[in-house]
Amino acid sequence: MLVTGIKSKPVYAPLRADPRGRYHLMLGLGLGEVALLRVLREMQESALAGLARTRVLLIPAPAVGDASTAEARREIERLPLQEMRAFPDVASLLGEFKSLLADSAMGTRLYVAGPESFIGLAMKIALEFNLNKDEIRAEELGSQARRVYCIHCRTTAENVRTNIVRCLGCERWLLVRDHYSRRLAAYMGVMVDAEAPGELPPIKEVFV
Repeated sequence: MLVTGIKSKPVYAPLRADPRGRYHLMLGLGLGEVALLRVLREMQESALAGLARTRVLLIPAPAVGDASTAEARREIERLPLQEMRAFPDVASLLGEFKSLLADSAMGTRLYVAGPESFIGLAMKIALEFNLNKDEIRAEELGSQARRVYCIHCRTTAENVRTNIVRCLGCERWLLVRDHYSRRLAAYMGVMVDAEAPGELPPIKEVFV
């Protein structure tokens, strides 16, 4: 069973525009486009001068996905932003994100919207560049699939949807815990049958 109630499990609040920010950097994946649009509308309606100093990096939702994401992207494209770019995958977006952070100025605010695994990877990079909590906002949307770190062999599994997963590195069966490491951007996976090898609890899809 899952070990619940762990305080390290992230809690995300709906995104809001930060009027104190001089520059705004926004990352979105899938349904995250809708959340970012809400923030951009807020900035526009409050007459903030930030739109011209806002960069938006997106990974669009599949064409067969929610129609609201496609409409959100079209509206974002019409806004007078400094830049809006779409990327084919997470790796390419995060690569550009690193480059932008390396050249970012004081007063930059970061907004991240999408699945928790995407948020975690972005947060990990932000921490490497010493952004503090006041400079980062995140909203979880979309799949709850987890990124799981095996504490035994240090292999990381992506998009885990079940309470128990087979490690691709050491092949142990791992219990997916609620304990989350911001440094690793992953939940901890511990051997589930250490005391009774081969005896596994029912495997259930719980992170949908």
